Amino acid sequence: MGQVTRFGVSMDATLLKKFDAFIHRREYAKRSEAIRDLVRSALIREEWNTKDSEVVGTITIIYDHHVRGLQETLTELQHGSQKSVLSTMHIHLDAHNCLEVLAVRGKVGDIQNIADRLISLKGVKHGKLVATSTGKDLA
Repeated sequence: MGQVTRFGVSMDATLLKKFDAFIHRREYAKRSEAIRDLVRSALIREEWNTKDSEVVGTITIIYDHHVRGLQETLTELQHGSQKSVLSTMHIHLDAHNCLEVLAVRGKVGDIQNIADRLISLKGVKHGKLVATSTGKDLA
């Protein structure tokens, strides 16, 4: 962490009360910690709005492994994206459903494309891309 700078924030009393309740629910020790996390989250969202930014994240999908050809297609898509797919975890949830979590890293556009292709496959019941930052530009 670099040099710490203190600054004041003016806020409506009702908004501050809601913010303090948020801080309490999330178990932050101080308002400063919560504000730092909120600022980082905003900066990460901004990073994801720039298609050339290098980012990391996870793609989580739930799918029916009995759908003909789905597992082969999932494997082909992942192998075709091996530059961006760092790791995959596969979990058998029950007799029909599997959970797969892919750790991904690359350009925003590439990662979004991989997620869209996986999530839109027939047999995928639900999918979600969780986006974050490599952390190299965050303090």
